[in-house]
Amino acid sequence: MTPEYAPDIWFPHLGISFRNVPTVLFTVPFINVSIYMYAVCVVLGIVAAFGLGIWWVKRSGQKVDDYVDLMLLGVPLALVGLRTHYLIFSERVDSLAAFFSVFFSFREGGLAIYGGIIGAALAALIIGLRKKIPFTTIADTGAPCMLLGQVIGRFGNFFNREAFGGYTDGLFAMRIRVDQVSGSFLSPPPRHITAEMLENIVYAYGTEYFQVHPTFFYEAAFNFLLMVALLIYRPHKRFGGEIVLYYFLGYGIIRFFLESLRTDQMIFFNTGLPTNQIMAALFAVVSAALLIAGYIHASRTTRKGKK
Repeated sequence: MTPEYAPDIWFPHLGISFRNVPTVLFTVPFINVSIYMYAVCVVLGIVAAFGLGIWWVKRSGQKVDDYVDLMLLGVPLALVGLRTHYLIFSERVDSLAAFFSVFFSFREGGLAIYGGIIGAALAALIIGLRKKIPFTTIADTGAPCMLLGQVIGRFGNFFNREAFGGYTDGLFAMRIRVDQVSGSFLSPPPRHITAEMLENIVYAYGTEYFQVHPTFFYEAAFNFLLMVALLIYRPHKRFGGEIVLYYFLGYGIIRFFLESLRTDQMIFFNTGLPTNQIMAALFAVVSAALLIAGYIHASRTTRKGKK
């Protein structure tokens, strides 16, 4: 088969292949603005997350208008957090002037989820204070929604051929065309293209492929399972904030282990340690401690109520 018919993305052991996978959905004529598939996935994730949230808001007897206000504030703050976290730890900026010069260059890539979580939490705190709603109520409502947004948003990495792991020949191994991976032909190659990937290039259909872990897919799958578990358990929670703490704990564990597979890690200043792995461990440990404290407090309250 000639290169023209070669798959763009290919899961050889699963027998699944994708041809003509677009990075850009379309370009608006006259103004020459491109609509990227990554942006489409992010927007779809936000819309789906909001829809899931409104479903629970109505079911739990809360006010829809309060959560519309939360979305209007939360989306901008989350985007600021996503971008800020990435730029601080991505080694792309070394001064405040450089930070602002590239902040709005979203088309060049660069969002980090923990910054988004912090931005969304700040919005929840502000709306909670203004509307006199307990922060834990908003957080427990929003936690599964965040996961759904992450699940859908992660597929933007699929279209961008990014956020993958190192070489593997496992069941879920993904092959991506070398000529479609950013930085493939630089010398020396960027950090996310490892020596092991270069040593194990696969030749098929007259085309070169990297064969890697689809870590974006792993994360989306585990996040979906965590979301379902939280939705099932939420009506039975024992104290306010329990659901969001399980979100932080579960996602922290997921991200900690998956981060070790990725080749595009952001390094925490000069420590040599992956920033997101540190954040994941921190979120998981603190959440576990708060869950234990919450259960102890809930048990004591229950015992007092029975006296």
